[in-house]
Amino acid sequence: MENFPNLQLSDFDYALPVDRIAQVPLGQRDSSRLLVLTRADQTLAHRHFTDLPDYLQAGDVLVLNDTRVTAQRLFGSRPGHPDERLEAFLTERVADGLWHSLVRPGKKWLPGAVVEFGDGLSCEVLERTDDRGGRLLRFSTPAEMFIEDVISARAQSPLPPYIQTLLPPENRDRYQTVYADQGGSAAAPTAGLHFTPELLAEIEARGVKIARVTLHVGMGTFRPIKTEDIASHEMHAERYTVSEQAAETVNSATGRIFAVGTTSARTLESAAVGPRWIAAAEGETSLYVTPGYKFQVVDALVTNFHMPRSTLLLLVSALAGTEFIRRAYQTALGDDYRFLSFGDAMLIV
Repeated sequence: MENFPNLQLSDFDYALPVDRIAQVPLGQRDSSRLLVLTRADQTLAHRHFTDLPDYLQAGDVLVLNDTRVTAQRLFGSRPGHPDERLEAFLTERVADGLWHSLVRPGKKWLPGAVVEFGDGLSCEVLERTDDRGGRLLRFSTPAEMFIEDVISARAQSPLPPYIQTLLPPENRDRYQTVYADQGGSAAAPTAGLHFTPELLAEIEARGVKIARVTLHVGMGTFRPIKTEDIASHEMHAERYTVSEQAAETVNSATGRIFAVGTTSARTLESAAVGPRWIAAAEGETSLYVTPGYKFQVVDALVTNFHMPRSTLLLLVSALAGTEFIRRAYQTALGDDYRFLSFGDAMLIV
């Protein structure tokens, strides 16, 4: 990683009105808008996501992150406090009924506390795992019921904290990509939410190869950078896998390599062993991409609009240029684009 020493976190701040944060997904996945940033001439084009195949051609490779969201969100109360609304965001299953979680408000989730969720489901706080709401929770339920099934039946979609509208049970799949396969993620790789099977088939029909990698998104993706000096930020580690088949597909590209989402981009760059060449690998990455980083593999990026002061905004700025991204975001805000997880998309070519 290279950093421009004159860049500070405030350079990646912008005013995001609350009403511009998309609270619900559109009726059709691929009906979102697409702002196209062409780096060669620094131009912007207003398109729709169904136009994405127009920017791909035979020999290109489209790289998808096939992680599946397995995190779950529960609301409950302590015994004797029926008016409470306590939230547990279950991020990682340690064993049946044992979960690493983020909770709020933290002062009511002290070790030893019991929280009830209904249908006989309850949990005990075993320990505090960090000072930002992390807890280890042990769940219990009537003996004749499988505890993970009860948790899933009671849980809501694990939407990011900036989305206040819960998805009804029949729409929970809208917070999964249509190609989600490998369980283990705390959040969806949201750039992929725009794809449909039909759109992927159209892209492949143009001679574009599709590679699937896996990066399980951690809760750190929702945590903002706290240090004004961006070089001082410590990136959270996330688990990733690149199969032999995926590496072969990427390495055989005769055209451009398109990453779908910042997670796919970070996976490709983490697995890079040289220019436009990756190795099959499995492990953890804490790769932190900021302006000044030299991409080895990624030529183009499909992404969403990101939070101010976030590592994701720094990554897209590294690829497109800080000033170009700033202009694109101001254009999108002025033209009623929808932002964040259920929002519209951007293509950087």
